[in-house]
Amino acid sequence: MLLNNKHIVVAGGTSGIGLAASKYFADKGAKVVAVGKEFPNLPSSNGSIEYLFLDLKEEGNCKQAIDHCIEHYGDFDGLFHVAGGSGRSFGDGPLHEMSLDAWRATLQLNLETMMISNREAISAFLNKGKRGSIVNLSSVLATHPSPAFFSTHAYAAAKAAIIGLSTAAAAHYAKHNIRINVISPGLVETPMSARATTDPAIMNFVKSKQPLDGGRIGRPEEIAPMAALLLSDEGSFITGQTIHIDGGWSVSEGQHS
Repeated sequence: MLLNNKHIVVAGGTSGIGLAASKYFADKGAKVVAVGKEFPNLPSSNGSIEYLFLDLKEEGNCKQAIDHCIEHYGDFDGLFHVAGGSGRSFGDGPLHEMSLDAWRATLQLNLETMMISNREAISAFLNKGKRGSIVNLSSVLATHPSPAFFSTHAYAAAKAAIIGLSTAAAAHYAKHNIRINVISPGLVETPMSARATTDPAIMNFVKSKQPLDGGRIGRPEEIAPMAALLLSDEGSFITGQTIHIDGGWSVSEGQHS
């Protein structure tokens, strides 16, 4: 199978895209540590998935998850960083309305957690003298804004910085056979997208903005296979790339009233 003998940490692996990926990776043969917040009705831990309920904003917790992967499964081969979320609850919005506290909180949730997880993963690979792979989750909003419905500028800045940091790190660590790539999804049905999915105007807009398959919102399960490919040996000559999985968002104008 695609991920046989791979030992993967999914940062933000207990809901949404991260949970879908954790299950997909396990189905493809990986041993997975899914770390994040505790949610009700999670699938039972089994021989292929272990859950760790930790706050990834706390500096030592991602290292703890990687150490647990090594101790429990015997190795660590890859990281999928999904952790992050909307900054609306902090006050994220158009730049002229944004407070410094909203800016800092949104960047901490989305960018700082990614910096920490990637730093710990790279350190683990270097310490073991082995190749490894990292996949980071950005957003189509980092490069293709949609101001009518999605004017959260701190979130967009954080997701753009994920691309910049990933690209710089991919260049720096390529000589160590450490690969770092980015996936930028469009609008996907997750707990974070609840505001959009319950707004008829946004969902009508999505029909033309994400026109593939009749025009619809994406599913978490449609992100996981690309992440699996990039974490696998089949992706062994791919690094420094940003791949959009967005139903056509980045190439479509979209129509709204």
